[in-house]
Amino acid sequence: MHNFESPGDAFRWSELVDQLEGRLDLLAQAFTARVRQIPEYGDSQVTVLEIRDTARETFRRLIHGLRGGPADTARDGLLAFASDLGSKRARAGIPPESLTSAVRLDFSILWADLLEIAAPEDAGLLASRVDQVWRVVDEFATRTHMSYLTERVRMAQEESSIQHEFIARLFNQSTPSAETSAQVGSALGIGPDARCGLVAASGDAGARLRAAATQFGAAQRRQKIFLHESGGNTYLFWPLLSWTPSGRPGDTRNAPQPPPLVADIPSGYVPEVHGLRGLPAAARTAESLAALLRPSDAGPLSADAAWARFAQQNLQDAGLDLAAQLEEAMEECRGGERERLRETVQHYLSTGNITATAEQLFCHRNTILNRLNRFQELTGIDLTIPAQAARLVVAWA
Repeated sequence: MHNFESPGDAFRWSELVDQLEGRLDLLAQAFTARVRQIPEYGDSQVTVLEIRDTARETFRRLIHGLRGGPADTARDGLLAFASDLGSKRARAGIPPESLTSAVRLDFSILWADLLEIAAPEDAGLLASRVDQVWRVVDEFATRTHMSYLTERVRMAQEESSIQHEFIARLFNQSTPSAETSAQVGSALGIGPDARCGLVAASGDAGARLRAAATQFGAAQRRQKIFLHESGGNTYLFWPLLSWTPSGRPGDTRNAPQPPPLVADIPSGYVPEVHGLRGLPAAARTAESLAALLRPSDAGPLSADAAWARFAQQNLQDAGLDLAAQLEEAMEECRGGERERLRETVQHYLSTGNITATAEQLFCHRNTILNRLNRFQELTGIDLTIPAQAARLVVAWA
């Protein structure tokens, strides 16, 4: 069954649309009053005058779209205006949910005004036209939202490109100047003296860092994280937000932790960098730490955890192999004596306490003393002397 509109209905609809157009100022005032109740609009850089003028022009174009007939020109103008509005609101920093709330007001205000000016006998006409009103407003809202999102993507890409340029400038200097760090801090939205954490990795781990950075950005978290790639290495760094240092040099008990998204990625880790000027040096440190990673490492490796590996590697590079020297000194061990001595010494090095070592190994403390004496007899290393004990920590790193 088809419903055909009578000439009288078409004429009456035209009258109602004409009356709407004569009430543009009232429509704009109603919209302005309600949209200013949205907190993000009330606090934004969009002025009341701009909101009112934009609302007046929006309703003017929407009303033209309600006239029906071959209105391609009016429709094109409405959609072009919607595209421009979406871009403007994106540049003004209006959040997407606030824009959606504002655009939704168009239909309710327009329809409420139609009901106010219509007579009781217009009820059937309005019922037949509600789809048309909704379609025109919805098309406008959809185009506004699409334009808004497109502009947000463009702005994000532009911002990311600028940030990458400044980050590369920072990392390409071995000792950045205060001016450079200030410029980079301004581009990144953080202070040049901000404390930062940094991780570095290459290969598969580097790819995981890049994926983590993308995931972190998509989550729109309050904390920022920045990516830099150079020479086959991937670096991530972030400002430390809520960490109070203990105030005692070398005390790492309250050291900051890496973000959860990188906590299970094997990488070199510098927990705290004092200011942006320190990032290039920290990147070199993290790169060196990453080179010391082992298959058993399941997360970031800091210098505090890997200092013995550092020392071992440097000594080996210089031709000094402490582990080989120890093996040679213990050649006369028979049976399982070598393994028992090494186990006892390693437990003692981790505790520094005879009684605690005995408890861990389920031995009498005299047994522990005898093993330590035997180890000293074989190697000449007195574990009660820190400088000599350090040789073992490095050798067995």
